[in-house]
Amino acid sequence: MEVRELVDEQGTREEPPDGPARSAVQMECDLRELIGTVQNPHLQRLLAQVFGEGTATWRHLRIAPAAKRYHQAYRHGLLEHCLTVAQAVGAISATFPGINRDLAVTGALLHDVGKLEAYELHGEAISMTDHGRLFGEIPLGYYRVRRAIEGLEGFPPEIERGLLHIILSHHGSLEHGSPVVPCTREATLVHMVDNLGGRLGSFDRLEKQLQSEERWSAYDRGIGGGAYFAERPAAEQREAA
Repeated sequence: MEVRELVDEQGTREEPPDGPARSAVQMECDLRELIGTVQNPHLQRLLAQVFGEGTATWRHLRIAPAAKRYHQAYRHGLLEHCLTVAQAVGAISATFPGINRDLAVTGALLHDVGKLEAYELHGEAISMTDHGRLFGEIPLGYYRVRRAIEGLEGFPPEIERGLLHIILSHHGSLEHGSPVVPCTREATLVHMVDNLGGRLGSFDRLEKQLQSEERWSAYDRGIGGGAYFAERPAAEQREAA
């Protein structure tokens, strides 16, 4: 399902008012660098199929939003979210023993791939698709990755199980939409970092909405309270940045 870009009446590509801190070009460079650190050849093949330049999935993922409202709800938001989660997972993997870094990083990059079919852009507005409403982003991601794996000859069943478990469990609990809870080190790590990334993304969204002299946001469901910003740059500094 294609995520449509915003184009004005003259056919000129426009940018929505909000967006990631890094440019899409920079994020793509960072993504390619991170993928290059994955050593497992089977996961390399899978990542090439999903993120390979020129593939339909990559074209969609590069511009897709990460959510409808709470975090990274803008063009390139999904790329930003999956990349930052995967970068953090890769860094943390070396800290704790027993973690399969290749599996964890791949799971982090793919954990929200179902959002490609769950959300779509209409101008600056983001809405859920029929597929998103009927099936949910997690089952959509599970089946997308499973179909991709089925097309890769000789893909090890134990790696497939571990990767699909990460996707199914990354919301952390049944009440939050996962059909299973994280039962592996890698799934637990991806869930925790994904949750952290989403919550910190909410702070970014709330800060952008504040007036120049404000330090408290209104109550926000995404973080369960108001957000406090002790020190904020002046408006001129933010615009210059």
